[in-house]
Amino acid sequence: MLPYEALEAEARARLPEAVFDYYAGGAGDEATLVDNTAAWTRVRLRPRVLRDVSSVRTATELLGTPLASPVLVAPTAFHSLGHPEGELATARGTREAGSLLVLSSRASRKVEDVAAVAGPWWLQVYVFKDRGLTRALVQRAVASGARALVLTGDTPVVGRKRRDRGDAELPLPEEDFLANLEGLTRRELAEQASDATFVDIHWLRDLSGLPVLVKGVLRSDDARECLRHGASGLIVSNHGGRQLDGAVSTADALPEVVEAVDNAVPVLVDGGVRTGRDVLRALALGARAVLVGRPVLWGLATGGADGVRGVLDALREDTVRALALAGVSDVSAVGPDLVAPNRPR
Repeated sequence: MLPYEALEAEARARLPEAVFDYYAGGAGDEATLVDNTAAWTRVRLRPRVLRDVSSVRTATELLGTPLASPVLVAPTAFHSLGHPEGELATARGTREAGSLLVLSSRASRKVEDVAAVAGPWWLQVYVFKDRGLTRALVQRAVASGARALVLTGDTPVVGRKRRDRGDAELPLPEEDFLANLEGLTRRELAEQASDATFVDIHWLRDLSGLPVLVKGVLRSDDARECLRHGASGLIVSNHGGRQLDGAVSTADALPEVVEAVDNAVPVLVDGGVRTGRDVLRALALGARAVLVGRPVLWGLATGGADGVRGVLDALREDTVRALALAGVSDVSAVGPDLVAPNRPR
């Protein structure tokens, strides 16, 4: 598998410019987009020595689901822009890599069709202004075998993207655009209801009977409030730098959220994870797993299902190497001692 920069460059060469910019771009001046990746490199590691790392184990478990590694596929929209099979290819590649797919509500393939070829999967949801649309989608996901819901909490309005040309330039057929949410306009599809609150965690949990994780948490007070309202997990995320530009990087926000949760529920993190070293850093800072978005899109664009599997396999193998170099033989043994205190900011 190509290094991330080379993979991104190949995807750029293959995709229409408007599609690449839609996937790659961030909000505002893209300061948060850039800092998400840079922040992981500011985390300095303290490797152990003279440990037996002749065999290194990355397998883990999350909300009852066994996984080949602590690397999951983040929810991203409209995969048919990157490959003709869209989310069907992503689902197959994710399954073959032994990972878990978080399927976007804005997928370009129907939930039922993706579920038919997927391994374990969760559904990312928004609380739309018409809650009946959310209810119907959640019920379809439950019937199709979703194992959890991921409520995105950071999109009451849509952040303005620096590279946004508008939907008109995206080569996306209407049937792909509205694959799962017929009845919404393009604008409504992009954002949740502005009156969504923590109470909606209860609503989604009662509606589905599934665990509900909340994505977009960057603060300790929000973390505690999510727990109080029944969240089964949290995802530290700034929407890949696509919402509020200038928001704190996820690497910098992660320790605060982990401390607030105090092991009550699993904390996951996304944003800028590109290497096995980044995975190690996230685990050492207290995350149970990471999610990757753009790397998967580049794998999809360059190789379909095989490309997705290749990206996830490469990250797992790079995580094995990082663990071995840090003197750790099992991801379950990663602890805060592996991170240098008072890391520079």
